[in-house]
Amino acid sequence: MLSAIGALVLRCSLAALMLLHGVAKLQHGTSGIATMLSRKGLPPSIAVGVFVGEVIAPLLMIVGVFTRPAAIVFAFNMIVATFLVHAGDVGRLSTTGGWKIELQALYFVGAVTVALTGAGRLSLSRGRSPWWR
Repeated sequence: MLSAIGALVLRCSLAALMLLHGVAKLQHGTSGIATMLSRKGLPPSIAVGVFVGEVIAPLLMIVGVFTRPAAIVFAFNMIVATFLVHAGDVGRLSTTGGWKIELQALYFVGAVTVALTGAGRLSLSRGRSPWWR
């Protein structure tokens, strides 16, 4: 039972923290992301994908439905965010000695962990096929 509670805490805390970023995008839009995409030579229209990675995927993870695919989308979202905003910080330390992208790395590794472990027993998908969880 403790592992089921651990899976619940991991997936819900990780997803809730990312969902806050998504709510900010819902309130203020994605024009800043579209601009960054344009500067990298990518179509600005794919900025709407941020809603999938920061709103839909976290909501699916919280309820525990399609958790593994949602976590993969979440992890991909972190790769894109790191590429767009923090690419120059990958090999750098902060002024306090931590890795400059430790938050992004923690989100990414957490999402990969959820993708590997699934939602656990305390989810709406309990008892379904592995990809449903």
